[in-house]
Amino acid sequence: MHFTEPVYRNPYWPTYPLLEITVGCTHNSCKFCTMYKSVKFKMHSLEQIEEDLKEIREKTPNAKTIQLLSANPVALSYDRLKPILKLINKYLPHMEYIYASTRVTDICNKSVDELKKLKDLNMKEISLGVESGDDETLSIINKGYKAIDIIEQCNKLNEAGIKFWMTFLNGAGGKEHTKNHSLNSAKIFSKCNPMLVGTGSLVLFPGTPLIKDMEEGKWTPLNEKEMLEELLLFVENLTCDCRFTSHHTVSVDLNTNDFLANKNDIIKALKDDIENGDFDTMAKVRSNKRTL
Repeated sequence: MHFTEPVYRNPYWPTYPLLEITVGCTHNSCKFCTMYKSVKFKMHSLEQIEEDLKEIREKTPNAKTIQLLSANPVALSYDRLKPILKLINKYLPHMEYIYASTRVTDICNKSVDELKKLKDLNMKEISLGVESGDDETLSIINKGYKAIDIIEQCNKLNEAGIKFWMTFLNGAGGKEHTKNHSLNSAKIFSKCNPMLVGTGSLVLFPGTPLIKDMEEGKWTPLNEKEMLEELLLFVENLTCDCRFTSHHTVSVDLNTNDFLANKNDIIKALKDDIENGDFDTMAKVRSNKRTL
């Protein structure tokens, strides 16, 4: 198998088998991330992909799911993705779900009809690293798109019948934009109607440009209590019927398969954590993170 460090896979999807079809990230400029700074984006050859699929078939011939790597493999055009998906289905004939994490901008170069055809080839579920629905926050962290782009591309996914996840990066707007970050994100996410909303708290890893912005006084990080208050405001205003996951610094389990039915319980848990949480422990947990 061919894998290029660093290897990131979505821990909520089946994590084997994995198939690397691209290396690195096409954008590679988000201010909170250094994961692929030393890796140049490229696509693997069909020959190499087929070689890996033969190895996967030997080990798991009845595989029904597979996760595509690396950062945003759906950046490939329809014409490049189609033969790869066909190869997957050829070597793994029991395939049901082809998963991939990707960027909002990766959907732009595909029509709804092309997305439908990719779904027919079993690319039925993807994860979008959205991070925010607030234009100012998106600009601060240099995501490379605006809120209107999120809505437009998610509408295409909905029309094509491809299920998708959306992530909210708790703390990304800093103290300067925390209210707009939470409120506008909840508004945009609710309009897009994802199957799952995932949240994680920002970690300032060494070497990230956001640290330089902080040192220059352009951006001020939230403390642990402020992180929870921002997350609470986001949850209070989120109205889509979805699964909900949260990780990193929250000390209570907020995960649920039915967000709207459990929304009041999540709000209560967050309020209790804001009032009684061990913020020192939360800070230590967050500072010990080494990757996104």
